[in-house]
Amino acid sequence: MVNDHNRVLAVQDDSEGHKFLVFTLGSEEYGIDILKVQEIRDYEAVTRIAHAPEFIKGVTNLRGIIVPIVDLRIKFGLENIQYNQQTVVIILNIAQRVVGILVDGVSDVLTLSRDEIKPAPEFGANLSAEYLSGLGTVEQRMLILIDIEKLMCSEDMALFETAEAA
Repeated sequence: MVNDHNRVLAVQDDSEGHKFLVFTLGSEEYGIDILKVQEIRDYEAVTRIAHAPEFIKGVTNLRGIIVPIVDLRIKFGLENIQYNQQTVVIILNIAQRVVGILVDGVSDVLTLSRDEIKPAPEFGANLSAEYLSGLGTVEQRMLILIDIEKLMCSEDMALFETAEAA
């Protein structure tokens, strides 16, 4: 269980499976490649950027680096967005850039074997299947596995252009 939101995660991939950081958005659990995660931080107010897409909450200064913060609830079209003490920012290292994603909470780190990862379906999701790397199944849990690098680097995010304009 991850409960120190400001510590750096240093988890190595091993030959037994692939490690995923598990986070929640609404009632769903998602997983992203742990090797893309730099750290987890408590959510703090951000500086808005004029004319940025609604899902880009703004930017924050992280030890001298200006980091754009993306609210995945807004990006995925979820409603009833509320920020509380469980809300955290996952700081990612994507394409040699630092980006933050705002999520409802982080629950744990799971190792999934190849057998526990199923292909992503092509229907009925707020998130295009092209950004999914599969569905993870562990006991009674099902995780939506996101290819976070593909999502963050996609044209519809307009993320890197926004970050450079700041």
